[in-house]
Amino acid sequence: MNRTIERVFRGLPQHWVGDGFHVSNYFPGATDFEKRMSPFFLLDYQKPEHYAPSARPRGVGTHPHRGFETVTVAYQGAVAHKDSAGNGGVIGPGEVQWMTAGGGVLHNEFHEGSFSKAGGVLHMIQLWVNLPRKHKLVPAKYQALTNPLIKEATLKGGQGAVRVIAGEFEGVKGAASTFTPVQMLDVRLKAGGTAVFKTPKGYNTALLTLGGKLRANGSEPAADGDFFLFKDDGDEVRVEAVEDSIALFLSGEPIDEPLVHYGPFVMNSRDEINQAVEDYHSGKFGRLDD
Repeated sequence: MNRTIERVFRGLPQHWVGDGFHVSNYFPGATDFEKRMSPFFLLDYQKPEHYAPSARPRGVGTHPHRGFETVTVAYQGAVAHKDSAGNGGVIGPGEVQWMTAGGGVLHNEFHEGSFSKAGGVLHMIQLWVNLPRKHKLVPAKYQALTNPLIKEATLKGGQGAVRVIAGEFEGVKGAASTFTPVQMLDVRLKAGGTAVFKTPKGYNTALLTLGGKLRANGSEPAADGDFFLFKDDGDEVRVEAVEDSIALFLSGEPIDEPLVHYGPFVMNSRDEINQAVEDYHSGKFGRLDD
């Protein structure tokens, strides 16, 4: 059964994160999205934008996180990551950084050096994925999902391909290790192409159009930046491309627990937030220089 479309909307006006990411927030800026998109907590979208050459890489300096995971998906441009757990890496077009903050980590994110010096178009998404209570304080870890690691399912008749970041699609399993069941799919459709995504009925499910024009479950054509939120009343989303299109498909099992958010911390109670702030200021998240 096709899921009913609950809303189609665009993100909030763009704002700067540091000096390197000019993003539009889709949630939790909308009402009640702490529940409606769980386990996904935040989505920031950097639309394709040209950055002038710079000798000093733009980005976001060292800052803390606890209680969730950050997932950065690059479509154009290149982003470098470094954290206080000793991890680091660079992702380019089609690649993903999946960082588990867990019990606490410091990290920074900048335009990769050669990309920064040359300038160019940056097109990317960052998601925050909540962690369930029992995994909130796991040790920090980092997954660099480079292009060779991300498998894809080729659609019949040359209609396009679906790259599986997390979860599964048509027997192809995603490279990401996750703490709760999620499906994160990089969808590339040719004009006239169709893909059908099966999801458990109770999973929160959405689709973000990142380029081109497409329909979902018989909708009017949606363009770059349109976000489909589906009701939890079916188990199928059918996507049809009006023209060559790119989209991100998200579906996940909700985490039915209290949630308290304060800046870079996502926990279950106010006391846990206060403890996170105290632990950060006392140096328990480690040390990291920009």
